[in-house]
Amino acid sequence: MKEIRRLDPERDFLTIYRITATREFPWDITRALELALYRTYAVPSIGRLLAATAELTDRTQKRYDDTALLLDAVLEHGFDGEDGRTAIRRINQMHRSYDISNEDMRYVLCTFVVVPKRWLDAYGWRPLSAHERAAVAAYYRTLGRHMGITELPQTYEDFERCLDSYEEAHFGWDEDARRVSDATLDLMAGWYGPLAPLVRGASMALLDDTLLDAFRYDRPKPAVRKAVRGALKLRARAVRLLPPRRTPHYARQNPEIKGYPNGFRVAELGTFPAARRTGGCPVPHREGPAAS
Repeated sequence: MKEIRRLDPERDFLTIYRITATREFPWDITRALELALYRTYAVPSIGRLLAATAELTDRTQKRYDDTALLLDAVLEHGFDGEDGRTAIRRINQMHRSYDISNEDMRYVLCTFVVVPKRWLDAYGWRPLSAHERAAVAAYYRTLGRHMGITELPQTYEDFERCLDSYEEAHFGWDEDARRVSDATLDLMAGWYGPLAPLVRGASMALLDDTLLDAFRYDRPKPAVRKAVRGALKLRARAVRLLPPRRTPHYARQNPEIKGYPNGFRVAELGTFPAARRTGGCPVPHREGPAAS
C-alpha cells in the first residue's frame, strides 16, 4: 500500500493496477471477473451474440483461456509493449467482426471496473483504496479508448452509475443467453472434479437476485448463501494475516488456464472470424502476422 500511495493514479495507473491485480488481490480479482462474465450474458443482445458464435457453448475452455490471456498480456506488458499492443489488436479484430453496439461494449468494460471493487468490499481482505479506484478507472478508460469505445465513463463513480443504469434497463430473459451461462457454469464447476456440485451451488449463491431472475435460475436457500459468503469472509481474515506477496501472479499462472500446456503466442490467441466490410482496428499497428 505504501508503494501505491506514492504513485499518481492518473499518471501511474498501469503500475498501480498491476500491483493491485497481481500482488494484492490476484485470486479475488480472478473470481470477480468470472462473476462479471455472468452479468454480461444477462444483457440479451450480448448473450445472444455469444451464443451465436458458439465460442462459449462449444469451446468454453478456449474462450475462457483466450479472454484471460489477452487481458493479462495488456496488464503485464502495458499499452505500449509489443505483446500488449498485439493483445489489443487481437481483441479489436475479433470484436470488429461482429455488429456490437458501443453501449454494449461500454457496459462490458464497466463490469471490469465495478464488479471486482464490489467483490473486494464484500469478500476481500481489505477494500480498494480511493487511490486504487481512481487508477482502475483510468486503466480501463485507457483500454476503452484503445478499443474504440466512445462516451467512456471518467471516474469510478461514473463507471458504477453506467453499469447500474444499463443493467436496470437491459437485464432480461433470453434462452440463448441462458445456454451461455449454463456452459460457463459447467466449465467452472468441472474444474473441481467430484466437488463440481458443491462449486456449482456456491457459484449460484454468489449471484444476486437480479441476475438469477434474468436467467430464471432458482434462488439458493438462505442457509447456503450464508455458508458460502461466510466462508469467503473467513478466507479474507486468513489472507489478511499472510505476509505481503512480493512477486506478481498473472492470470497465465492460474490453474484454470488449461488450453496451452506448451505455451502460446499472443498473436495466435482468440478466433479469426471473417472481417466485416466496415470498421477496423482503431489502434495503429504494423501489418502482417509477424507483428506480435
